[in-house]
Amino acid sequence: MDSKILEKLPLIIEHEMFIFPFMITPIFVIDKSGIKGLKDTETDGLCFVVCGKNNPKAEELPFYDVGVIGRIMRKSILQDGRIKLLFQGLSRGKFLGFSDASKEKVDVQGMSYKPYDPTRIHAMSNILFEKVNALAHISQVISPDLLRNIEESEDVNKAIDLICAAIRPKKEQSYQIFASDDIEERLMLLTQLVSEEIETQKLQREIKAKVHTKMDQVNKEYFLREQLKQIQKELGVDKQKDEEIDAYLKKLEALKSGMSEDVYKEIKKQITRLSRMNPDGSDANVVQNYIEWVLEIPFTTFNHKKLSISNVEKQLNADHYSLKEPKERIVEYFAVKELLQKRSEEEAKEKDSKETKQQSKELKKDEAKGDDFKYKGTILCFYGPPGVGKTSLANSIALAIGRPLVRIALGGLEDVNELRGHRRTYLGSMPGRIVQGLIDAKSMNPVMVLDEIDKIMRGVRGDPTSVLLEVLDPEQNISFRDYYTNFNIDLSSVVFIATANDISAIPAPLRDRMEFIQISSYTPQEKFEIAKKYLIPQETKKHGLKPSEVKIQKDALELIIQNYTREAGVRNLRRSIANIMRKVAVQLLEKKATAITIGVKDVPNYLKKSVFEIQKTNPKPKRGVVNGLAWTSVGGDVLTIEAIKLIGKGDLKLTGSLGDVMKESAQIAYSLIKSKLDSMELEKSSKKAKTLESKDEKETSQKSKTNNIDIHLHVPEGATPKDGPSAGITMASAIASILFGKDARQDIAMTGELTLSGEVLPIGGLKEKLIAAHKAGIKKVLIPKKNYEKDLDEIPKEVLDNLEIVPVSSIDEVLKEILINK
Repeated sequence: MDSKILEKLPLIIEHEMFIFPFMITPIFVIDKSGIKGLKDTETDGLCFVVCGKNNPKAEELPFYDVGVIGRIMRKSILQDGRIKLLFQGLSRGKFLGFSDASKEKVDVQGMSYKPYDPTRIHAMSNILFEKVNALAHISQVISPDLLRNIEESEDVNKAIDLICAAIRPKKEQSYQIFASDDIEERLMLLTQLVSEEIETQKLQREIKAKVHTKMDQVNKEYFLREQLKQIQKELGVDKQKDEEIDAYLKKLEALKSGMSEDVYKEIKKQITRLSRMNPDGSDANVVQNYIEWVLEIPFTTFNHKKLSISNVEKQLNADHYSLKEPKERIVEYFAVKELLQKRSEEEAKEKDSKETKQQSKELKKDEAKGDDFKYKGTILCFYGPPGVGKTSLANSIALAIGRPLVRIALGGLEDVNELRGHRRTYLGSMPGRIVQGLIDAKSMNPVMVLDEIDKIMRGVRGDPTSVLLEVLDPEQNISFRDYYTNFNIDLSSVVFIATANDISAIPAPLRDRMEFIQISSYTPQEKFEIAKKYLIPQETKKHGLKPSEVKIQKDALELIIQNYTREAGVRNLRRSIANIMRKVAVQLLEKKATAITIGVKDVPNYLKKSVFEIQKTNPKPKRGVVNGLAWTSVGGDVLTIEAIKLIGKGDLKLTGSLGDVMKESAQIAYSLIKSKLDSMELEKSSKKAKTLESKDEKETSQKSKTNNIDIHLHVPEGATPKDGPSAGITMASAIASILFGKDARQDIAMTGELTLSGEVLPIGGLKEKLIAAHKAGIKKVLIPKKNYEKDLDEIPKEVLDNLEIVPVSSIDEVLKEILINK
């Protein structure tokens, strides 16, 4: 039948496997089209059998396009309508198309093989037969009769078909061998499949041997354990387990008064389950670990120190300098708590005079659970730069209200199970950090600090912020469910305090559950007072020194703050003081002196590296250079913006690692200044500045000339990414200085967003920016008028006394202040 076209053959789809030529096999026809196609076909008639595809696409045929043309040796119709055939394969065939619209019969063309080199094919056949022999020795896939038929076969293709049918590869692999007309390719593919089958059979035999060995070992251990149990019973040493169970039950009864009924039932059920288990089993260890964990939860323990806002205020003032607004908000928070506590006590007295003794007992029981301390108020979140005292404020709060402090570090946390606990089905599972915090605090109402809440990561293991949504919601945390404990825990008595550096990184639903208290950068004077009152005494004591043995002079301490630290807080300042104390300790032990005084000249000997936090500005006016003010994660900074002009086509070039928002601000500034220059509006706002320009720049303001000038705007420290709209008026001033040919004052700094119409919009981070200007020796600062009207109350008095703050509402006012008319 090679290459011959046969028409209108019944189509039969075999769903299990490929049928090869020379095979005689029964086939059950279940497809309706196949059953209809066989109605007119008698015994000894021809049909076309193909293999069905697994999960074919909608546009594909549901079967492979090659199959077997064969003879129907026997046909019988079953009671359920199916047809059973005894089919004999004759030759390969390729599907050409359906004979009619009913798709019951098809047109098929016979397939032939390419010519081949007999010597090469003989060599490849020998390799294949060696592999088949090796497979026959380790597996029953190749029977002795089949092996003999393969070796006696003179037709290589018939041998290939017999082997492929025996090892039953995957459909795609069978299709590759079946459809190929190259005998060499068929031999190579089949040899590879047989090699893989040999490795698979070897691996299966190895696994079976290991399993049998393991089962024998398990059975042996079981019988030995049973014998050991009987011996222990005879000797009377099997009492340890009973003693442990009794201890668990006693501890459970002691904690019952603080538990809900569901919690009590769950723990008791697990203790009962443990008593029925074999102590040597793996499940017994899991259950025992669970019982030991949950019985460590302090259900009945509450700290009952009477709340007093005077104690809170006193503790905050003792531990922290400045921070007036954060302290006030914390005192307000606990004032509400204290007032509610007093109202609760008043109501309790009234009830005692009216209610029965039984009701009074229930009330006292509620008080023992800490209900008088519950306040479903806002969760506080302290945010600000590193080192400004966020975590230490929480420590002070815990000391003031007499509760233990639990710190949960959330930085980099990406597994939701770290907070909610792991289910007991996992090896090494344990409660989440919330429950472990209660266990460590040995109290149900500690102060729990959620540190670095803005640095939680969302990964493939869930979103930890979803757990915090429940924990920080006063309406939900009365029934917080830990996956490990498998029961609800009341967290409503816990005082939660969060800390963060960047609140924009906190998801909006979580931000909605917290009230944010900003802790801003310290001024140099505040740092000086903190070092004098707190850091130096603490580090002196920490390093084993007496106050009389070391003294840091005022000028030296100011130098350390200005030149040896770069931060918004005081952490590096503490490290610098610690470095000095260590060197002083060495000098005292070497008996170089009995008391050491450190002056300005001595500081470089103790601290080798000077940081120069904010460089002092040069008061000499410059052209194209303007001082801006920027906010960073470690406080404010002075940002110098430079501009030059080049002969070109009127383009604007920006450098300095600028973000998209800052680039747009620069383009707005350029367009606005160029528009003013072209329309000659500058003459009205700068008192005929055109006549004061130098000779080489007289034509700069003419429209025809601006189109031939390129502006290059650069923000130094190019390796540091910068973004935001608040540098708009600064960039506009730098461009104006170049295009108008005027010098810009260097004792002025500015900040403000600029619109295309020339209006100055308000900005954020004003406090940090003004502190930076003060440190840099700036005399005058231009800020948006709206910030001037509403934000100056937050600025330290030290800064306000040393800066002239000028409100501006338009770019004309800015240029009038910054540009010098010659």
